[in-house]
Amino acid sequence: MLKPKIFRSFTFLLSPHRHLQIIPISAATGAAQFAPQLQSPNPIKPVNETHLLRVCTILYQQQYSSNQKIHNNLCKTPFDLTHEFFLQVCNKFPYSWRPLYKFYEFTKLQPHFNHTSTTLNKMLDVIGKSRNIDLFWEVLQEIGRCQLVTPKTYVVGLKTLAEARELKKCVEVFHVMNGFGYGYNVEILNKVVEALCRYKLVEEAKRVVLKLKDWIKPNGVTYRWLIYGFCDAGDVIEASKIWNLMVDEGFEPDIECVETMMETLFKNNRYDEALKVFQSMRVNRMSELGVSTYRLVINWLCKKGKLGESYVVFEEMQKRGIKADNLTLASITYGLMSRGRIREAYSVVQGMEKADISVYHGMIKGLLKLKRASEATEVFREMIKRGCEPIMHTYVMLLQGHLGKRGRKGSDPLVNFDTIFVGGLVKAGRTFDATKYAERLLYKKVEVPRFDYNKFLHYYSNEEGVVMFEVMSKKLREVGHFDLADIFARYGEKMATRDRRRNRTTES
Repeated sequence: MLKPKIFRSFTFLLSPHRHLQIIPISAATGAAQFAPQLQSPNPIKPVNETHLLRVCTILYQQQYSSNQKIHNNLCKTPFDLTHEFFLQVCNKFPYSWRPLYKFYEFTKLQPHFNHTSTTLNKMLDVIGKSRNIDLFWEVLQEIGRCQLVTPKTYVVGLKTLAEARELKKCVEVFHVMNGFGYGYNVEILNKVVEALCRYKLVEEAKRVVLKLKDWIKPNGVTYRWLIYGFCDAGDVIEASKIWNLMVDEGFEPDIECVETMMETLFKNNRYDEALKVFQSMRVNRMSELGVSTYRLVINWLCKKGKLGESYVVFEEMQKRGIKADNLTLASITYGLMSRGRIREAYSVVQGMEKADISVYHGMIKGLLKLKRASEATEVFREMIKRGCEPIMHTYVMLLQGHLGKRGRKGSDPLVNFDTIFVGGLVKAGRTFDATKYAERLLYKKVEVPRFDYNKFLHYYSNEEGVVMFEVMSKKLREVGHFDLADIFARYGEKMATRDRRRNRTTES
């Protein structure tokens, strides 16, 4: 999925939590574009669960019966037919079209009940999930004839047809709706492309855009979503093709689009190409570069170990008066630590107003890479003193540093991997997992898999774990393993139960 940290300043395009909304259509684009929904004159009333159960039971048990028989039984059953009641019936049959469609045919015969866009879109979604494409296509056209089409209708329709590989019908949806009075609209196309890209259907989205090009001219937003989709799929070649097509048609990629392309190139180990994109921005659009772009470049340069180049970018950032945030400084800190330049890393941290957890994680990760687990634990103690509360990832990193990513046997039985972790799994009732790890430890030819410390700590996130970690820390201190003792003791005190995790800030 696309990372929210890259696009948070571009929420109207790329916020991952943004729900689809109906786009207001101005008079210039056609007043008949979307008809107003029929609203119920009465406020929403709670659904009678007993009546709902009776109706759903009839629909399920008699779904293969004739319509007349089902209608007679429903007429004999007392219930209040409202829009909310219909939606609840849809929720009871999320993947079964037959009982729901039988009920829909019954509701059409009721003179006091009129469907809305919401109820029809909900039913359309259920039919689509059941993969009855023929019925789906009929209902989709019926919604168009009833003049109850909304952007949600397009999204549900295109998503279902794209997943079923009905690509011709994907394009035909726009032509059919145009025949019902809904004109070709680039904003609706962008809604569809956005939804398809979110559902990993970017190839289908591209096909729709290209096939509709003679009727709907794509704009910059259309191309941006396609670039985001291909980058999210890791397809750099296709993303580059869309990028070139976008530029050829006179649309300039915005800064979020540039960052997405750069990050995808970095992830695919194409550092030179990513830096060329960054260099072109420095030459042609320097004023648009902000802290997010510099942070992205510095982070990946530090991961690659190119500290000299990262410092050049960092100094340019400071000369332009852009203040580095903690995430950027955390990347610098990790780069220095991982290269053994510990004093410089500490000087960067000391010069910060207030270091947050990302900075401390950078220090811990760098020290662990140098096999200096004891110093990493000192950083852990210092962050606690300064009021920065560790999270689960902090503990996992430290345990991996002390005990190895795959686990290892210590010279003392108390720090033996089998004693602490495999034995702990048995005590937690996870005998299958414990057996799997123990067997692979016995057979030297089989590589021991990476031990999941996260799951292990999760198994003991209860009151039993509080006692276990306390006992374990005491035994570890007895044999002089104070670092491991402090880590386990702290986890037991603050992280072992949900209530303690909620109150860990106030307790510290």
